Amino acid sequence: MKKRYLGNSGIQIAPFALGGNVFGWTIDEKKSFEILDAFIARGFNLIDTADVYSSWKPGNKGGESETIIGNWMKQRNSRKKVIIATKVGGDMGLGKKSLAKDWILKEVDASLRRLQTEQIDLYQSHWDDLSTPVEETLRAYDQLIKQGKVRAIGASNFSRERLAEAITCSEKNNLPRYETFQPRYNLYDRAEYEKEYMKLCVEKNIGVISYYSLASGYLTGKYRSESDLGKSARGGGIKNYLTPRGIRILDALKEVAEKYDTMQATISLAWLMSQPGIAAPIASATSAEQLKELINAVEIELNADDLKMLNEASSEWREKFHS
Repeated sequence: MKKRYLGNSGIQIAPFALGGNVFGWTIDEKKSFEILDAFIARGFNLIDTADVYSSWKPGNKGGESETIIGNWMKQRNSRKKVIIATKVGGDMGLGKKSLAKDWILKEVDASLRRLQTEQIDLYQSHWDDLSTPVEETLRAYDQLIKQGKVRAIGASNFSRERLAEAITCSEKNNLPRYETFQPRYNLYDRAEYEKEYMKLCVEKNIGVISYYSLASGYLTGKYRSESDLGKSARGGGIKNYLTPRGIRILDALKEVAEKYDTMQATISLAWLMSQPGIAAPIASATSAEQLKELINAVEIELNADDLKMLNEASSEWREKFHS
């Protein structure tokens, strides 16, 4: 399996990232361990989580996903086999999202404790904090990197303007720069990344780790009408995809998937892996069987006709990207 680099960080990853948002939410620790075991058994290594996962579940307070991953790494002695990506800046129950220096320096230690590790490979700004200057945030990360607590940093959910401002600030002040960026990007949600971020990320060699890679499960093909929305805990967020364009995308995915004798989710991820700037799409799995379906995407190389069919079915704007 050909590895990809995360920006200029020197960190190499397999081109698919396992989403840790379901750990401690829709699956318990035992099932999470099974999925993590299967993930590394196939040679994959990037696990993406966040300090806030999964605070939204009744009874949770945040940190559940990191705790499960930490317990797994300790029990399996697997820390050296994985690249751990977590995030800071989300609302940890205080009613605010913060990237202030003092908050980051406090929260990194909490994440390290839960993960039972001395270093986070990729520490990401989860949400932008417009009340904090980008330089203050970057100086916090600079301190953490010098202390050995963090290897590289990334950003998620920033506007293009703030991401560009942060990159410029890093260059001007010799500070660590965001080596990765996490946008919402999939066959349905294309326009924002392709119009706003793709050119910047490719030109600056920022590794893109896309989230909602399967549009909350819509691109698996199991939701084709409102009557299907009760099939999972995430079904409620899928209703907006049930449009004529959405059905057109599913039809194209079905045709390509049948050609390769595989699943629609597999083709959805293979399409993402072929897009400019993408280091790895993120997707979560709730069973080892489902995980196998996802990671098989690395074995599929879509040809020009496949890509044309998928691009035309999902096209919502006609601007052409020029690298």
